[in-house]
Amino acid sequence: MRVALDTDRLTDLLRGDRALAERLAECEEVWVPLIILAEMAKPTVAVPLPDRETAEQYARLFVQLKRAGTPIPDNDLWIAALTLQHDLLLITHDRHFACIPQLLRE
Repeated sequence: MRVALDTDRLTDLLRGDRALAERLAECEEVWVPLIILAEMAKPTVAVPLPDRETAEQYARLFVQLKRAGTPIPDNDLWIAALTLQHDLLLITHDRHFACIPQLLRE
């Protein structure tokens, strides 16, 4: 399985969350979106960069959430767009990602 980490879970991992580390060890790939790098300010973290496809995914999500009356923070919208673009599972505790039913999350 290919997964993406949200800021809160990356923080948990960096603080020694053993259960999460074991979970990630079973994954084929672990991705950390660019937006999280900015939030973490860690230069040693490698991240996927947004491109035109990411921006298009962002725009679709923005419209979807606006029409549903369930907007989410901009950075999280970018995280969702990158996660969807690369067909990843987002590992997060943030509940507002539930507003995006097509987003696989744990």
